[in-house]
Amino acid sequence: MDTRQTSTGFYFKTLSGILGNPGQFFSELSRETKIWHSLIFLIVSGFIFTCSSLMNIEDNHLVTGLILFANAVGMVFISSGIGYMIMVMTAGRHSDFKRFFSIYALSSGVTLLASWIPFFLVITEPWKWWLIGTGLTKNIGLKWTQALIIIGLSIFVIVMFFYSANLLFISHNN
Repeated sequence: MDTRQTSTGFYFKTLSGILGNPGQFFSELSRETKIWHSLIFLIVSGFIFTCSSLMNIEDNHLVTGLILFANAVGMVFISSGIGYMIMVMTAGRHSDFKRFFSIYALSSGVTLLASWIPFFLVITEPWKWWLIGTGLTKNIGLKWTQALIIIGLSIFVIVMFFYSANLLFISHNN
């Protein structure tokens, strides 16, 4: 079987599954789904997001594009790592990190496709976290309260990290 056809098929099947019925998609997402499939989905979506975002920027496309892409993909690693640690600390270990990361990567990959549109962050960010919560409940088997705790604490930790980093940066430059 042609690998490109399989990857393309997986991308569009995933995209239509999450957009059409996320609960059913995450319920049926195989425990054997390769982390590479999720990572490729995220990378392709990140590339589309980056190229689309660059349409609104006039100069320094290479540096800006690299930053946008690294941020889009890197934040999935950071948020899934924080979320996984919070899950282990609050709800116990319910899955391996590969499955947990796949939920974050697939959810983020779908929302990246609309995140480049100015002011859509107000829509796509809550949508991404809702998709993650749906994945955590439907695929991993967490209760909604557990998923909400993981998501809420994850957002809090991420915001506090960037707030602290900003304060450190400001105090260092004064």
